[in-house]
Amino acid sequence: MLAYTLQRLLYVIPVAFGVSVICFMLVHIAPGDPLTAVMPIDATAEQQAAMRAEYGFDRPLPVQFAIWLTNALQGDLGASIATGRPVASEVSRAVGNTLILAFTASLIGFPLGIFFGFVAGIFKDTLIDRAVTAFAITGVSVPNYWLGIVLVVIFSVTLGWLPSMGAGPGGSTNWAWDYEHLRFIILPAVTLAVVPMGIVTRTVRALVCDILSQDFIGALKAKGLSRFGVLRHVVRNVTPTTLSVVGLQLGYLLGGSILIETVFNWPGTGFLLSNAIFQRDLPLLQGTILVLALFFVFANLIVDLLQPLVDPRIKRG
Repeated sequence: MLAYTLQRLLYVIPVAFGVSVICFMLVHIAPGDPLTAVMPIDATAEQQAAMRAEYGFDRPLPVQFAIWLTNALQGDLGASIATGRPVASEVSRAVGNTLILAFTASLIGFPLGIFFGFVAGIFKDTLIDRAVTAFAITGVSVPNYWLGIVLVVIFSVTLGWLPSMGAGPGGSTNWAWDYEHLRFIILPAVTLAVVPMGIVTRTVRALVCDILSQDFIGALKAKGLSRFGVLRHVVRNVTPTTLSVVGLQLGYLLGGSILIETVFNWPGTGFLLSNAIFQRDLPLLQGTILVLALFFVFANLIVDLLQPLVDPRIKRG
């Protein structure tokens, strides 16, 4: 197990480096001048050159990347062009809010997806299976930003049960696990959980159906094993693949919430990324993308390390 862990950790290094290269290049090949938003309209050529030199945009891209990566490894992601504040502090505050939202959405989406998937797989080709499958397909197909707007119209505007925007009373961005703050997270968390729940449901349903059709299940039933005992073997065989899917969807929850956070004005990384794109704030854009990408990489690393614990065949392979 130690050798397997070290091997996976070594794999992360080139992946993380590749992610950093892609994050840096994608931002720089985008059209537009990032200094346009902060540079005076009547700035002279000398002023423009001085500002480019201040932000390091006058150097070749490989040099800019080397400086940016060296500083990022030391925890320095630069300063925001729009606000002048350190990118690391801006991103860390937003990451905390995104983690809270993703954690809440995962508590809703993953358990329900696994439960519905097992129910649909056990009752294959029945009315229950068709209903669960239709629900899962609808959840995957419906645009989550549209669903968020519909939920706001129903539960905030029409019924007045839940707040529609922000992370706390009075526009507060400081989260607390109390009733007032929990009311603000219900709608965005439910909206964010719908797509992962549908994907996990369909995956688990397919796995359960496949395993129940295999010969060893028939042998277990022929030996007189109870229904609970058979399901225990099904769970053990479903878990490794389910963990992989959950890991991928966890990365989606962390990095794919930009539209949800924009709709609900949730002060997380998605909302921060949206503002950075519109303001053409390169340091903030690079830092946010890098952190989200690394979260995705390490979420999959954790899943890779957990899989051999539930399926020793992976470690032996």
